[in-house]
Amino acid sequence: MELIKVLVIGDTVGKPGREACRKMIPKLKLLREIDLVVINGENLASGSSITHDTAEEIFASDVDVITSGDHIFRKKEGTAMVQENPRILRPLNYPKGTPGNGSVVVTTKTGVKVAVVNLLGRVFIQSLDCPFQTMESILKSLQSQTKIILLDFHAEATSEKVAMGWFLDGEVSAVYGTHTHIQTSDETILPKGTAYMTELGMTGPYRSVIGRDIDQVLFRFKTGMPGPMEVATDDIRLSGAIIEIDVNTGKAKSIERIHEKLNGTVRS
Repeated sequence: MELIKVLVIGDTVGKPGREACRKMIPKLKLLREIDLVVINGENLASGSSITHDTAEEIFASDVDVITSGDHIFRKKEGTAMVQENPRILRPLNYPKGTPGNGSVVVTTKTGVKVAVVNLLGRVFIQSLDCPFQTMESILKSLQSQTKIILLDFHAEATSEKVAMGWFLDGEVSAVYGTHTHIQTSDETILPKGTAYMTELGMTGPYRSVIGRDIDQVLFRFKTGMPGPMEVATDDIRLSGAIIEIDVNTGKAKSIERIHEKLNGTVRS
């Protein structure tokens, strides 16, 4: 049985998250013999969207594909980035004509093709095209190119994520959630061979409120007034999962949660 190992990493927040990727991904790839790395990068640039510099920094950290979500177009550079680099994805279920692509097929160093898809949920987030029907419309095309398909489902509601897992069980290799930043402990292999995890968690500063300065967030909650929401700096960690997939069948053989702490502090 020929297997590949994929490292998938949750929402990577600001400079601390980028630093965690730079220092930890190469080590993880070497120690765990990782073949492909996918991260969610919609929070790379000061906690919102992506820029040329932040994308370059992440790709230099041995990352193969960057997925995103509802913040991808918050900065003007986000639009340019998804147009210029096919390995930077925006959610596939944006309306027709939206810049960029929602899926890509990449090849590992050993010659294995892997499809990566990015979708955005609709419950409590944005009113986009149906993610279920959108995925269904592209599935046969992807399956004709490779048996290994990964889905980053960037969604708020756990019910919507769980439903997507069952919807695609046996059709794709892995369905994992991003967006809510709090890692779940429900990693599993579904009955027909799809790896599933509701939320990969955040890569960034954990002495925070999901990545943001604690005092600033408390001010907004207590007063209802607008104010800054700067990226925090302390207790930096990398969160995600390692998934083993059978190259010949596309079925997942294992999924393991990753939650590693980076010593020290990154100052912005």
